[in-house]
Amino acid sequence: MLNINNFKYYIISIITGAVFFSCSSQPDANSITDAAIMAHGGYRYQSSVIEFDFRDYHFSVERNGGSFAYKRTFDEPSGTVSDILNNEGFHREINGETVVLAEHDQKTFSESVSSVVYFALLPYFLNDHAVQKRYSGRSTIKGESYDKIEVSFSKEGGGGDYTDTFTYWFHQENHTMDYLAYNYHRDDNGTRFRAAFNQRRINGILFADFYNYKGAESDTTTADYDQRFEQGELTKVSEIILENVKVQEI
Repeated sequence: MLNINNFKYYIISIITGAVFFSCSSQPDANSITDAAIMAHGGYRYQSSVIEFDFRDYHFSVERNGGSFAYKRTFDEPSGTVSDILNNEGFHREINGETVVLAEHDQKTFSESVSSVVYFALLPYFLNDHAVQKRYSGRSTIKGESYDKIEVSFSKEGGGGDYTDTFTYWFHQENHTMDYLAYNYHRDDNGTRFRAAFNQRRINGILFADFYNYKGAESDTTTADYDQRFEQGELTKVSEIILENVKVQEI
C-alpha cells in the first residue's frame, strides 16, 4: 500500500516529469524549416533551371548539386547585358563580351542578383551554413496558426548583408512560408513585412508573390509585425511579383 509520503513523492514525480517533457518538446527551428523546404519543393531545388521575370529583368537560376549559376539579363542602349554569378564569382557581359568593372560595381551587382534569387527561392536557402535559426513562438494570422522562426547570419559566409535579421511565419499544417519580415542595413536602415499571395506550384516547386509592407520609420524590430499586420498598422508600399515562371529539371 502507498503511504501518504510516498504518494506525495509520486505526485511530485509526475508533475516534474510532465514539466520536463513539456520543456523538452519545444518545437525545433531546424525541423520546422526542413518541413517547409520539403513542402515548397525539397530536392527539386537542387537539380533544376528556374526562369522568371522580375520587373525589367529576366532571371535564370541553375543549380546542380553544389554548382550554381545565376544570370540576370536586361537591355540598355549599349546592348544586352548579362550579369552572371556562379561558383567562380561574378562578371558582366554586354552582347556576349565580358566587360571590366570596378570592384565596387562588381560587389553591388553581385549582391543585387543574389538578393532577388534568395527571396524568389525561399525557404530553400534557410539551411545554408551561415544561417542561425531560433524558434520564437506561435502566432495566429487571419485565423491560421503559424510557427515563428527568427533568423540571423554569421559573418563568415553570411554575405554582404550578414547583419540583416529575418522573421518567418510557417503554417503549422501546410508548412508553407506565408509571411516574412526583415530588418535591413543597406544604404539606410529599415524594416519590411511581406504577405504571400498568388501561391502556385510549378513543376513541383511552390512560388508566391508578395505584398510588401512597412511600419514606422523608427522601427528596428520585426518580431511583432504579425500582430501589427493583424491590427492594420502597416502600410503597403509595393508588390513583389514573379512573372513567366518556368522550372526545368536537370
